[in-house]
Amino acid sequence: MSNNSALIVRFFWLEGRGAYSSKIHRKRSRRFAFTIIELLVVMVVISVLITIAIPRIQGLKEEANQVKALAETRALAAAIESYYLNQSLNTYPATTTTICASVLNNAKPLILDDVLVDPFSTGGAEYNYFRSNNGRFYVVFSVGNDTAADISGIDDAGRLQGTIDDDIFWTNGTGP
Repeated sequence: MSNNSALIVRFFWLEGRGAYSSKIHRKRSRRFAFTIIELLVVMVVISVLITIAIPRIQGLKEEANQVKALAETRALAAAIESYYLNQSLNTYPATTTTICASVLNNAKPLILDDVLVDPFSTGGAEYNYFRSNNGRFYVVFSVGNDTAADISGIDDAGRLQGTIDDDIFWTNGTGP
């Protein structure tokens, strides 16, 4: 036999035993599968994108809470002014920790029909409210991002007492 005939015989012999077909099958399966390196690169890229996106989403949530708190303190100030105009004594409500539930939701005519909750407070507390000792000035405020009330009251001249760092407030006084 010549060298060419030996190759042909050997080729058919390997094909009959499945060796040739399994080599082709292995080559095809490698074409359609991902290597571990490719999978690791994709996982690293996805994790980097997630670490970039999470702080931005959290920042948007804080900004939305700030906008909500400002709008609700403004609405509470309008409700307090309405209370002042519609009550027989023409006074602002006394200092309380539950301005909505204890005063505005029970006023006649009805001023607010829902309790407004500070988005920054823990435990779903209402917005904070203080009235000056002379009864002419008030402040309604949210505790802000640090969840601690930094405003401690309002004096008889309408100036806020305490520190104002991140509290979101509305007042009929002069402010800080």
